Amino acid sequence: MSAKLRIGVAGAGLIGRRHIELIEASPDCVLAGIADPSPAAQELAGTLNTTCYPDHRALLEREKPDGLVIASPNALHFQMALDCAEAGVPALIEKPVTDTVAAAQRLCAAVKRTGVPMLVGHHRRHNPIIKAAREAVANGKLGRLTAVVGLWLLKKPDDYFEVAWRREQGGGPLLINLIHDIDNLRFICGEVAEVQALTSNQVRGFAVEDTAALSLRFANGALGTVTVSDATPAPWSWELSSGENAVYPRQDQPCYLFAGTNGSLSVPNLELWSYPKAPGWHAPMSRDRVAAATFDPLAEQLRHFLAVIAGREQSLISVEDAMGTLAVVEAVSEAARTGHSVSPGRIMEQPV
Repeated sequence: MSAKLRIGVAGAGLIGRRHIELIEASPDCVLAGIADPSPAAQELAGTLNTTCYPDHRALLEREKPDGLVIASPNALHFQMALDCAEAGVPALIEKPVTDTVAAAQRLCAAVKRTGVPMLVGHHRRHNPIIKAAREAVANGKLGRLTAVVGLWLLKKPDDYFEVAWRREQGGGPLLINLIHDIDNLRFICGEVAEVQALTSNQVRGFAVEDTAALSLRFANGALGTVTVSDATPAPWSWELSSGENAVYPRQDQPCYLFAGTNGSLSVPNLELWSYPKAPGWHAPMSRDRVAAATFDPLAEQLRHFLAVIAGREQSLISVEDAMGTLAVVEAVSEAARTGHSVSPGRIMEQPV
C-alpha cells in the first residue's frame, strides 16, 4: 500500500477549514500543517495535533509537503502559488487563481517553466449537476444554443460586511461570487467573446458593487444575461438552489436557464423542456429530467488533486483556463466603468 500524501493548507478561514476537514477525512492523505498567522489558526492546529506556521514559506521549507492548498485572501494567491512552483510543490489554488489577469499571466509562465502541476479551485466543475448540464449542451440535446440566463440573487447578512476588505473594491459579489457562475457558464457554454455591464452600489453605498447586470456574447453565437445582487432576499442563486452546501437552506428554484433550437434546460433541477412532436408555441411540451450522480464536489476535487500530484490525471482547471474566467470578470468591471463592450480575449492579450 502506497504512503499517504502529505497536504498542507495555507489559510485557515472558512474555506481553508473545509479543506482541512476533507483532508482529515480522506483515506489517501494527511494534513502536513497549517500556514496562517492568526491565533484562531494556532488554536485549530492544536486541536488537530499539527503545526501552525506563520507563513506558507515556513511550511514549505520545514514540512516539504506533497501538495499545498492555497486558501488565503485573493491578493496572496499569486505569491503563494509562485513559491510552490519554485519549490516543486503542486498547489490547489482557491478561486480566483490570482487577483488580476496580469498576475495570472506571470503565474502561467512560471508553471510552464517549472512543470509543477497546479489545480485551480473552481470546485463546481466537479459537481455532477454542472457536469450533466455541460454534457447535455455538448451532446446537442438542446440543439444549437441560442440564449442563456444566469441569476445570483440573495441577501448577505449585515455582519458579513464587518470585515473591512468586503466593503472595498475586489470584495464584492463580482470577484467573490459571480466568478463561480462565470466559470460554470464558460464550462457549459464555451468562451465568452464580448461583455457589456452595469454595476451599482446604491443599497449600501460601499466602495464595492452590490448589484450588477451583464450581457454576454459567447464565441458560439449564443447570447446571455446574468443578474447579480447580494442585497435582496431571493432564492435564485447556486448557493440556495443547488443544495451543494448544507449551510444554505435549499430552495426549489433554478438559477440558470439554457435555451437551444431543440430544447431548454433549467439548472440545478436539470429539467429538460422540448416538443415531443411538431414544434411551435401552440403544441404541448414535454418535461423530462436529465440524470446526474450525487457526490460532494469538494471531496471529488481533493481526490482529483491527489491524482494530479501522483501524475495519474491532468488538472481539470489549469492556471491558464482559470485565467479565462478571471478575464471575463475583469471585462465586466471595465465594461461597467467605461460603458463600452469589452472582449475578455483582449484583456488576456495585453502585455504583462
